Amino acid sequence: MNNKKFSSIFWDFGGVITSSPFEAFNVFERKNKIPKDFIRKVNSHNPYKNAWAQLEQSKISLQEFNILFAQESKELGREIAGHEVLSLLQGNLRPKIVKAIEKFKELGFLQACLTNNFDSGDRDISALDDKNDERLKIMKLFDFIIESKEVGVRKPNNEFYELALKRTKVDPEKTIFLDDLGINLKPAKLLKITTIKVYSENQALEELESLTGIKLN
Repeated sequence: MNNKKFSSIFWDFGGVITSSPFEAFNVFERKNKIPKDFIRKVNSHNPYKNAWAQLEQSKISLQEFNILFAQESKELGREIAGHEVLSLLQGNLRPKIVKAIEKFKELGFLQACLTNNFDSGDRDISALDDKNDERLKIMKLFDFIIESKEVGVRKPNNEFYELALKRTKVDPEKTIFLDDLGINLKPAKLLKITTIKVYSENQALEELESLTGIKLN
């Protein structure tokens, strides 16, 4: 039974519902003798206007991203084509997280997926691609899906969270948000949303149990 005040949950997709792409980034870096976390460094450099940010807001095409990411990575020390990075994004579903989403739905929680994504045209890359049947089943569990590619703004921009609250009409003080990036959680905290930084499947579930009083794991 829910012994706390929460009635809604916002979920990130990659790195929360699926395994983190950072793991695949590190494997790629090791294979290509690139410094560890270099790709993350490129993605976090000029985070509001870089190639990644523009792609996830539908401001540039995949072809333009491929060129821009190569330029940005070259400036930071190693040139990597954008398409090589995009091929690493597909994570594995976390079954315990999926079961938790199903349980919260049964209990009447309002749930929304808040994700930064892009139009890939490839069912093996885009987590929310209409052709990706396995993921589509999961997305149907949500009351709302807010995608950066559709709304033209992304996490961690404040406008993204304000839009999410406006669309879902939830009370931020009764909402929990799970994301694997601290930079994406900070704006939510300022709006009085309770946040969980996801490091692993079990850790996320333990913190959700602690906040809601609902047995999940």
